[in-house]
Amino acid sequence: MCSILGVHDARPGADLRGLRPLALSLSALQRHRGPDWSGVFESPACLLVHERLAIVDPAGGAQPLRSADGELALAVNGEVYNHRELADGLAAPYAFTSGSDCEVINALYRQEGPDAVAKLNGIFAFALWDAAAGRLVVARDPLGVCPLYWGHDGDGRLWLASEMKALARLCADVAAFPPGHVYDSGSGELRRFHPQPWRDYEATRGVTTTPVALREAFEQAVHRQMMTDVPYGVLLSGGLDSSLVAACAAKFARQRVEDDDRSEAWYPRLHSFAIGLPGSPDLAAAERAAAALGTVHHGFTYSVEEGVDALPDVIRHIESYDVTTVRASTPMYLLARRIKAMGVKMVLSGEGSDEIFGGYLYFHKAPDAREFHAECVRKLDALHQYDCLRANKAMMAWGVEARVPFLDLAFLALAMSLDAEAKRCGPDRMEKTLLREAFEGALPDDILWRQKEQFSDGVGYGWIDGLKALAQDRVSDAMLAEAPLRFPVNPPASKEAFWYRDLFERAFPGEACARTVPGGKSIACSSPAAIAWDAAFAACADPSGRAVAGVHGQGRPARSVA
Repeated sequence: MCSILGVHDARPGADLRGLRPLALSLSALQRHRGPDWSGVFESPACLLVHERLAIVDPAGGAQPLRSADGELALAVNGEVYNHRELADGLAAPYAFTSGSDCEVINALYRQEGPDAVAKLNGIFAFALWDAAAGRLVVARDPLGVCPLYWGHDGDGRLWLASEMKALARLCADVAAFPPGHVYDSGSGELRRFHPQPWRDYEATRGVTTTPVALREAFEQAVHRQMMTDVPYGVLLSGGLDSSLVAACAAKFARQRVEDDDRSEAWYPRLHSFAIGLPGSPDLAAAERAAAALGTVHHGFTYSVEEGVDALPDVIRHIESYDVTTVRASTPMYLLARRIKAMGVKMVLSGEGSDEIFGGYLYFHKAPDAREFHAECVRKLDALHQYDCLRANKAMMAWGVEARVPFLDLAFLALAMSLDAEAKRCGPDRMEKTLLREAFEGALPDDILWRQKEQFSDGVGYGWIDGLKALAQDRVSDAMLAEAPLRFPVNPPASKEAFWYRDLFERAFPGEACARTVPGGKSIACSSPAAIAWDAAFAACADPSGRAVAGVHGQGRPARSVA
């Protein structure tokens, strides 16, 4: 994974080459994402700058990737997991110039135009310049795992960048490029390229699968995403999702060790990583999971003070003031630094499972399967503003790429096509039972059937409690009362939210930047719509999972779900 920056001027006679120093200086603000190499493509109508984190074909694959005839220039942030199948299926030969998985985008575009993006299974944000057609094509993966922003400068030129910080002071209209969309400067059209029938509950009614089929589909998703030529690892919190990723990765890592007879090497032995306050639930559970799976485990601790010290940098990197995102990003940011120091450049992570299978504790209150499914779709649509943003930006702050197998498009198509009636949880059925049953025997029972802990809770309950206490000291009642005047866009409703918003505004001034962050009430990471599921939610809208009283084991009143 890397960063891209581009500028395009469609006006006749435009010459952007004088903007090369500016483009380079803006791209440098993202260099933490790609510390291995920098590349530039320059033409009168288009400039592309790429900062590379070399994961596949580290010796080659420098970007922007050029076609052999020089007419196509491609800058990509991401990975294309089905690149071999796509290359093998090309209708006509294409002269590849590198071993990069992303170069297949040029080949597909040459044969099919912008529509080719719908064939990609991967995480990506790219800008492709077609010199012959004078056309810029921009696209972002369907879930928005890879970040991308765009906007216009004072002269109307189009700019785009992997992170908002590169455009925030240049483009008054900076905004997130929508996931699952492709933009074609030739037609001026922005359109969705990845419509899915499962978005409508009626298309899923009565659809089922077997536990074996579900398990095999996820194992293959993990296997696809282990595509790497550098040391890798897994994030292992000891919760269900990260532990399943680790179990699948460990299975394939063992096979690779046996096949290659390199069992004593750092790579391909599987290393796992966890972080928490001393004595946190996650650290203890991660140790148990790692012992069962045979990973080389590294558990790190941090203090509330260390986390608070990092907050300004965290918010500057994640480009969000959302409370639960900041809470969870901080330990992840600190963990990424430790992982980077150990020489690992890619990790597999468990994001996406809760959105697909209704794993957050508030899903226990869903009134029926239709509304359960609708909330899953709402959560998937918003992932690019929450967990995908956190996992990508917190890790990439230190040049570590996070991959998310639950959001593999082939697995997503299967899992979201299932009738939500099979996913529903309640008083006698734990959240994500369907997934847990599919992996019976793969993990110790106390891990396989561990209750959902949101990451910001699992690192230690003292983390959130400490942040709230500090916010009480830092933000006065008068400051909070005046918040709507100071912050007219999404005014903070709590002292903790005010604190984060103040830090955000220092790095990203202006209403356009503020609008890139979602607002609205949430209970335990719900969408605002799900507040209506339980009258008690309106009285206690907090993003912590512990706020779901009667469901979370540490809720009020406490009652575990069997």
